[in-house]
Amino acid sequence: MLDLEHGSQLLRLIGEPTRLRLLLILEAEPLTVAELTAVTGLSQSRVSTHLGRLRRGGLVKEYGQRTRALLTVDPASFDDRARQLWQVLAENIDDSRLHQDREQAREIARRRQVRPSWAESAAGSMERQYSPGRTWEATTRALIGLLTLGDVLDVASGDGVLAELLGNQAHSVTCLDYSRTVLAAARRRLAQRTNVHFKLGDMHDLSMGDASYDQVFLMHALTFTDQPERVIAEAARVLRPGGDLVLATLAEHEHGATVAAYDHVNLGFSRVALLDWAAEAGLTVRYCDLSSREARPPYFEVLTLIAAKPA
Repeated sequence: MLDLEHGSQLLRLIGEPTRLRLLLILEAEPLTVAELTAVTGLSQSRVSTHLGRLRRGGLVKEYGQRTRALLTVDPASFDDRARQLWQVLAENIDDSRLHQDREQAREIARRRQVRPSWAESAAGSMERQYSPGRTWEATTRALIGLLTLGDVLDVASGDGVLAELLGNQAHSVTCLDYSRTVLAAARRRLAQRTNVHFKLGDMHDLSMGDASYDQVFLMHALTFTDQPERVIAEAARVLRPGGDLVLATLAEHEHGATVAAYDHVNLGFSRVALLDWAAEAGLTVRYCDLSSREARPPYFEVLTLIAAKPA
């Protein structure tokens, strides 16, 4: 028997309309998150949120590879209380939308079984598709050896991923971040690197002297400031003549709810704004354009700017 608290929790979990719809679809046909999004017409973030609750409640199972995990509902795996409640609901629901959902789910599953090879299906867009080993990180690590770098400043360095990539090609790398926690993680990651240094600081007011570095990296730092022009000006100030600024940031978007979870304080930037701020800082821009677009909704785009300080 259920007590009042557990009974209410189970009813809230199963009784929410969208979650009930997802459960009934997945009972009929295992699907990926993307396929469920296509069937229901709901946003992927909304589908994922509901699926997370259903997983935690033990009502949805996942199997297959991580890159194409299939979700399924197997009432036989429910505990006795949930299985009894589910049986009552499933046997008494007759809804035209649900019939359409299930028909579409079966068609998607059928097409999945006869789909072309990965190379054929990805032809023309391979740069946006996953394939084992064919990641931008692997490509970057293969090409990074061609670089020769001097003294590098990595602004908003996080836990040192970029410094790890650049360490062998640079005379020195200074990781600067405002968080003691992430700098501690960077120190652990790079404990064996004698040419990597760590500094607690504010990207709006760098404590380094003028002309201290040959390269400054601002990799996705600007999304955390409401004064991007000041950050770029400070980066230009600490560059040596002939030095380079490499900047990557989100392009303008309208997905505030999504990025709020990552503590972003703005909704990206325009190419024109980056060009103006670089010019105001006295830099000569060599490149400024969209450099990537995410393959999954909401399809965030990345702007990359490369600029030099005149010698």
